Formats: sequence, structure tokens, C-alpha cells
Amino acid sequence: MNKGVTLKEVAEQAGVSRSAVSRAFTDGASVSAKTRKKIRAVADELGYQPNALASSLTTGRTKLIGLVSNNFHNPVFLEVFDLFTRSLQDMGLRPLLVNLSDEIDPNNTLRMLQQYSVDGVIVASSTLPPSFAQAFHDAGMPVVHSFARANQSPGVCIAGIDNVQCGQIAANTLMQRGYTDIAFLGGPASATSTQDRLSGFVDALSKHHQVNVTHSFATAYTFDAGRIAMLEQLQGKPAQAYFCGDDVLSIGALSAIQSAGLSVPDDIGLIGLNDMEMAGWQNINLTTIRQPIKDIITSSVDLITSLLDEPTRAAEARLFTCHVVERGTLKPVLKTV
Repeated sequence: MNKGVTLKEVAEQAGVSRSAVSRAFTDGASVSAKTRKKIRAVADELGYQPNALASSLTTGRTKLIGLVSNNFHNPVFLEVFDLFTRSLQDMGLRPLLVNLSDEIDPNNTLRMLQQYSVDGVIVASSTLPPSFAQAFHDAGMPVVHSFARANQSPGVCIAGIDNVQCGQIAANTLMQRGYTDIAFLGGPASATSTQDRLSGFVDALSKHHQVNVTHSFATAYTFDAGRIAMLEQLQGKPAQAYFCGDDVLSIGALSAIQSAGLSVPDDIGLIGLNDMEMAGWQNINLTTIRQPIKDIITSSVDLITSLLDEPTRAAEARLFTCHVVERGTLKPVLKTV
């Protein structure tokens, strides 16, 4: 088996020491520009690639970033992981993907990430509690919680949206269309994102006594959970319109409504949250609240790289604004005289 060109061969060809070759491929290492250029030219000619694991022994940096999440059944996370992995790789970092779907103890994940000597951790979840990210911080790991609960004085760096505000946006959007019997259909009741979206939704409607407001929860942020939750609603008297709290729940609800022979938005209106790619498909055409996922991910990667350079920097919250994307699952806004 050809194991490739070795560091020793590059050193001999360039007429330098092996340590000089190592320094030439180590950011910030002491080596003249002339020598670095010479060594890299020889390396290119021979087809040499530095060993990342060996370099980590020299620098004390693995360049591994633990990317942990717990909702691999929601299609929006295909977009999230795609953007995260590309953004980290563009920064010369390597993501280590960790599935926390059935995990409730952060210490198990902490031990695993410590075994791999990751340089930092990004928790990409709107449903994991703040204590998860805090556990990594308390163990001395640089950590960023993406899609975290809004907090102006967080214990760890966070990037996300104000879910309470999103609930208010949904409520006002439904009010503008004249719905008087409206409901919240959220994800798991234990998820902070669900709790905050419901809180904002109910708060915005609390002064409108002519509006009847109810709420229910799906077991997960998945298509099947949304469909089952809406089928249960249809067994009684459904509301005129629903804020589903997530696009994939909305699409499951849409499927249930259509299976019952009803029409959206003529019989029941729907508004989601995220603006995942599927929401814009012609056969779905979901009116939704757009979460700026790309901005959140870009900011998260910026925060983790800053923490790697300055581990003692103060925790920071970066919250991004959301807005409604008009499509076809709600009635039009009422015209004012």
C-alpha cells in the first residue's frame, strides 16, 4: 500500500530539517517566508499532504469542532448541517457530528467529545435546554449554542431568534386576516422553543377578547407528529387557523387536512416557522415566518472561532429578526376602509 510522501522525504528534497517542514505547515509557527515558500513548492512537487493528526500533537489543536444536535428527523436540519459543515471547513476546521436524538444527559456527550479532544462545541438545537451547552462550558470547552433560547445575559455564547417575538408575529398575522378562532399547534411541550412561541402567541392575543385561542402539542418536530396532531384536532371542531410553530409540523398538518377532504386556506389556515426549502414547493406553498438560518450559522461559526482565539471572552447573544413570507396557506389580509 502506498502511504504517500512523508515529511522526511520533503525535508531531504528541500534540504531542511523535518521540524522546518512541520513549521512550514503550522499557522503562526516560526519560519521565514522564503523557507516556507521553498518547502511548500517541494511539497507540491512531490504531492505531500501534512498529517492533521500529527500536526495536532505539535500545536495542541485538533481543529475538531463537535457539532451536536437532537432532531435528525426534521428536514430543515439537512440545510443546517450542510451550511455548518461547509462553513466550518471553509475556516480550516473539521466538524464531528454527534446525534443526541435520545440523549438526556450532557455528561455522556461531554465524555465522548473529550476523548476526541475537540477544540470546541456547537450545540445546534432549539429544543435542548440551556444546561446542555452550559455543561460543556463548565468543563472548559469553548461552546456556542445555536438556535438557543433568547437571553440577553447568557451563560454561553448563543445565536438564534426571539421565539416569543415569533409567536407574536404569528398572532398578529392571523389577526390581520380576520380569524377569530385560532390555535397554536406546537412541537414537544418540554422544548423551550415551543414554550416561548406559545407564550408570545398567547400574549399577543390576550387583549383581543373576541378571539378564541386554544393550543395543543405534537410529540416531536416531525411530519408524522404534525399529521397525527392535526388528525386529532379534526376529530372535534378544528380552529379556523393554526400557527404550527414549525414548517415540518405545518406540512404534516396540511397533509391531514387534505386527507380529510378539506381545503387550505378555504377551510383552515396555516402558518409555519423556518421557511425551509420544502415550504416553497408548489404543492405546499406554505405561508411561514422566515428564520434566517444562514445568518445564524455564519454567526455561530464566527463566535466559535473567536472563542478558540480568546477562550475567556465574555458570553454574547446574537439574535436575528424574523419576518413573514407570504404564500398560499392563509386568507388575504383584510382590507381597511
